[in-house]
Amino acid sequence: MSILLTLCAVLLPLVTPGRGGRRWEPCTDLRPLDILAEAVPPNGAESGISVMRVQGALGLQLSATAPHAMSFPASRIFVRCDFFPEEFSIVVTLKAPSLPPKKNEYLFTVVAEGPDALLLGLRYSPTRLHFLFLREDAAGTWQTRVSFRSPALMDSQWHTLVLAVSEDSFSLTTDCGVPVDITADVSFPATLSVQGARFFVGSRRRTKGLFTGLVRQLVLLPGSDATPSLCPCRNAEIVLSIPSILQGLTGKPEDNEVLKYPYETDMKVTLGSRPPCTKLEDAQFWFDAGKKGLYLCVGSEWVSVLAAKEKLDYVEEHQSLFTNSETLGIEVFVIPEAGLFIATANRKATSAIYKWTDGKFASYQNIRTHQAQSWRHFTIGKKIFLAVANFDPNEKGQEFSVIYKWSQRKLRFTPYQRVATHSARDWEAFEVAGEYFLAVANHREGDNHNIDSVIYKWNPRTRLFEANQTIATSGAYDWEFFTVGPYSFLVVANAFNGTSTKVHSHLYVWLVGSFQLFQSFLTFGAADWEVFRIGERIFLAVANSHSYDVEMQVQNDSYVINSVIYELNVTAQTFIKFQEIPTCSALDWEFFSVGEDYFLVVANSFDGNTFSVNSIIYRWQGYEGFVAVHSLPTFGCRDWEAFRTTAGSYLVYSSAKEPLSRVLKLRTG
Repeated sequence: MSILLTLCAVLLPLVTPGRGGRRWEPCTDLRPLDILAEAVPPNGAESGISVMRVQGALGLQLSATAPHAMSFPASRIFVRCDFFPEEFSIVVTLKAPSLPPKKNEYLFTVVAEGPDALLLGLRYSPTRLHFLFLREDAAGTWQTRVSFRSPALMDSQWHTLVLAVSEDSFSLTTDCGVPVDITADVSFPATLSVQGARFFVGSRRRTKGLFTGLVRQLVLLPGSDATPSLCPCRNAEIVLSIPSILQGLTGKPEDNEVLKYPYETDMKVTLGSRPPCTKLEDAQFWFDAGKKGLYLCVGSEWVSVLAAKEKLDYVEEHQSLFTNSETLGIEVFVIPEAGLFIATANRKATSAIYKWTDGKFASYQNIRTHQAQSWRHFTIGKKIFLAVANFDPNEKGQEFSVIYKWSQRKLRFTPYQRVATHSARDWEAFEVAGEYFLAVANHREGDNHNIDSVIYKWNPRTRLFEANQTIATSGAYDWEFFTVGPYSFLVVANAFNGTSTKVHSHLYVWLVGSFQLFQSFLTFGAADWEVFRIGERIFLAVANSHSYDVEMQVQNDSYVINSVIYELNVTAQTFIKFQEIPTCSALDWEFFSVGEDYFLVVANSFDGNTFSVNSIIYRWQGYEGFVAVHSLPTFGCRDWEAFRTTAGSYLVYSSAKEPLSRVLKLRTG
């Protein structure tokens, strides 16, 4: 019992004794008597009683087939004598139904067992709330009625009424509002005998006048006006005592338990745009026809309870993005409070940044580059960076790539640091043990492809990247960083050693402050690695672009070649071959998901005869691996990126053979 009720129990004995100087001897304990809890039968289902949730509150609904089901003998609570208290409060929380004119329904009654005489009762009509009691004096016995103008109960909301009775004073308070006081010509009897009587909740023991709404609380508080103890509160929140069946979802069965009380809720479902979710809508449903999802208002949030599984139906062109020149790489990223952007690495002297505006990418900033190969967006604390990999030297013959920093004042990227590189193909940014790193893939120096690529480390003191480790590479094309549990890995795509594209690409693991060789893979002009996870499984996909050997170039000059997906075998602590997929000079893999489905899209660039080849979307099908599901016409496809906005999911690809990139929208159903 709450602290409030405990306080009531302490204070109630201090109430002034009854009239006439006679000490009032209570027939009951001076505590709130939960009439509703006493009347609830052990098995409501058999009695036709059900629990309903409306506007977030639970209530009981009676059955017309068993109007006497909610009853109990008065002797159960009047344990010391058989007289009803002469001073008391009745607290009732209800959701009243709409009634036609002149119809009455009983909230509760006390009925004498023998002659079926109504000793006490509370009933309401569309215009009045009536308190009924039997009074006896020398002139005889008659039924007295005290009527209050009916408060607005029939508005489909929960309401709490407190009726306080003391001698000839009758007071009705609705939802902790201003009380309505009536001083009657007659007083409530000091000795109303309830010997052999029964309490009935929601009826007068017969079907006529049965309460057809919901009742949540019905409490008798002897000797006191309950209003000061309950207010201020409102409606269904005003609780003195309620049955345990209404204190939670206990009307629902656990495991194979028989449902003792059928549980229902008013199934009001809102259609259309997203409605507000407040206390008024609590436990109401909203159906989003566009997304085919059903949502429940809980607290102040719409919670998905039934969502149609989103599936990829088809792909359609959304935007033709004309670029400054052929695009060798793209990077999609978000800057907080600024928006969604895409950076294009263009072959000629100017690369560009575009901003997502009104559902499409619009030109935002041009940056001077030197046959840029790729961009990499990353952050260090609140600092936002964008690094470009330049393949060619500048006009003075200097080879360097540039790291740009986002200016919050200019809302543009400005040069931050130059880094000496050699025909750089790619940057990879990552964090290990709280320290920040950048790895550059140096492709060649002059005609020498067997050179070092460099891993740079951020120096928080100088706020610059400094060389930290060199790794020997052969025509390095791409770096990919990932973690498995506490371990950090870095894999390089080696494309050419000067004589052959048949070279090993290497996977490194971070140990004792540097990357150490972990595993080698035989690759053929490897241009890209893509790491992805499906459930607990970890995969690595390599894009093989070309099988070439200078000594056997006629026989082995093949662009139609298998690219390979590897899966991590945790037991063996190594990646093993999972699936081979035929590709046409593949230059990139991109992993993405739609709903519960997983996909890989490959950038097919050349089949040996033409750059007009289809790039393929593959769908994960478990035991079957990845299966081709969509064929997308592309021209010299170089790079894929997937991204999402509030309007849906998209793919964008760049072309290394024309100044045109394309944004595709994923249509789902």
